[in-house]
Amino acid sequence: MEKETETCGWFVFYNNQLLIEKKEDGYHIPYASYPPTHVPANSKIHPIGKINGLQAKAYAIYTPEPGDEHSPRMMKDLRGSFDVLPFEEYYRAGKASQILTWDKNSRYCPMCGAPTVQVSPIAKRCPECRQEFYPRISPAIIVLIQKEDSILLVHARNFRGTFKGLVAGFLEPGETLEECVHREVMEETGLKIKNLKYFGSQPWPYPSGIMIGFSAEYESGNIKLQDEELSTGEFFDRYHLPEIPKKLSIARKLIDAWLDNKL
Repeated sequence: MEKETETCGWFVFYNNQLLIEKKEDGYHIPYASYPPTHVPANSKIHPIGKINGLQAKAYAIYTPEPGDEHSPRMMKDLRGSFDVLPFEEYYRAGKASQILTWDKNSRYCPMCGAPTVQVSPIAKRCPECRQEFYPRISPAIIVLIQKEDSILLVHARNFRGTFKGLVAGFLEPGETLEECVHREVMEETGLKIKNLKYFGSQPWPYPSGIMIGFSAEYESGNIKLQDEELSTGEFFDRYHLPEIPKKLSIARKLIDAWLDNKL
């Protein structure tokens, strides 16, 4: 087990599950001067900045730690950790997950196949062809569409649950963010929109994305769903909303801003 000289915050992942510990005030990531589990021989410890004023470090394990809600420690799905961890720890866990995903997916150069060498916390280099590789972040747009006193809510076939959310999609090569919004809305719903406004952005470590949020107004068209992407879609007023996304997502922030008349 690696020895440390200072207390660190540890982000230990098995696939997309994070090791957390039960304390008197609730759940937290482990804080210790040494790794809280055995570090596998082929698992690198990555510095990922600071957490609560302490160094933050992350590494992957290849068998899950045992435990459940009745144990001092357990593995928790990263999304689910939002419900039990302090926000700063959940937020930093997202970065840790992205760094570990990048490390796993960039061990060999895609051009020549040589093993890569890490040269900084977020950079690797091929020693043969000298290419450099950085964590890949996939941008996606998400948009709240208003029509009079209602908003468009959809259920995407890849949603994890029965809630209804907002139209979203990945940026394609050669597109601006604004072009992407108009294209995704037309492709998925058959609607034209206007008065597009930037709302904000959010890292989305599932596994390595960033969501860029917009609001817009309905302009014209009838809803015609892209069947392979969406199962349902309709406009709802504030008094008849279905189940909506959880607080962790920018989709919910957009919906809450609309409910508060802040868009």
